[in-house]
Amino acid sequence: MAAGLRRPQAELASLATRLFEAAGMQPDKAESLGRILVLTDMMGRYTHGLAQVKAYLEQVENGGMTKSGTPDIIRDTGATFVWDGNYLPGPWLVEQAMTQALDRVAEHGVVTFAMRRSHHIGCLAALAKQATDAGCFVMLASSGPHSKIVAPHGGREALFSPNPFAIGFPAGDFPVLVDISASITTVSMTREKVAAGTQFEHPWLLDSDGRPTRDPSVMERATDRGSLLLLGGQEAGHKGFGLALMVEALTQGLAGHGRRDAPTRWGASVYLQLIDPAAFSGREAFLDQMEFLAERCHANAPIDPDRPVRLPGEQADRKIAEALRDGVPLSETTVGALKSWADKLGVAAGVLD
Repeated sequence: MAAGLRRPQAELASLATRLFEAAGMQPDKAESLGRILVLTDMMGRYTHGLAQVKAYLEQVENGGMTKSGTPDIIRDTGATFVWDGNYLPGPWLVEQAMTQALDRVAEHGVVTFAMRRSHHIGCLAALAKQATDAGCFVMLASSGPHSKIVAPHGGREALFSPNPFAIGFPAGDFPVLVDISASITTVSMTREKVAAGTQFEHPWLLDSDGRPTRDPSVMERATDRGSLLLLGGQEAGHKGFGLALMVEALTQGLAGHGRRDAPTRWGASVYLQLIDPAAFSGREAFLDQMEFLAERCHANAPIDPDRPVRLPGEQADRKIAEALRDGVPLSETTVGALKSWADKLGVAAGVLD
């Protein structure tokens, strides 16, 4: 994110909330969505923060995202529960599920949740932080049963979505938050490259003939469309393939809704698991081990002295502190999209001036 406009967290969250409410979304869902998107920007995940407001409002406008209501309960055993999200806002649904799981985990030790037909859930690390702040280990995964973006290892026809997953756990001064996908890069990144007219530094995509390429435009073609390469690339893509299959099983298999159902609308199948260290050797023992591990990573001799080892989640923690101090950074593109929708919906957007 280039240096530019920065604005206070609360004011940006308020603007996003008012935009969603003006589009007809229930207030609790609008508030959750606005707050989580701003947190995502604060963590430095700019492609999935307020940059998503435009796409989400378009989905609300055309009926792709449900504006009101509640999820349907498919099954609930206490330690496990399954919802049909009815294409309600994904970040709100996951936050609701996370809150319920946190309420249950003291009793059960491990709580597992699956969901079919959620809308897009956004940045997994931003959602996982709710669990790490409560002292739990969390795993969160998402797949898009409608999406065909990533080819299986050895194939050249796109079959999977990027299948992101996150894990998080407390480790002392900051939570470790790992947020990766089964593909090397993402759709958002390819679109950024296309818009900027640049190529990837490495061949992270396949063209329609299955040849590695640096050209992001292969993902934008109406015919002969390419695909994203799996994690590991041509040489070790079987590793990314295995991760993609894991996410498909956890999200679509456990939720009972996936590619076999051939959905056509933008949505997600979701998996969430919380583990309370207190149910095992205790929270203190867990933190002792994880803090020691973090210290050993930091003490490891770096390849480049100017770039010491850092853990996933450490940079996000620093960026949150920076955003609280200096304001949340916004790109010109995001500011333009927010202003456009504010004009369209009659929402005051003076914070962007």
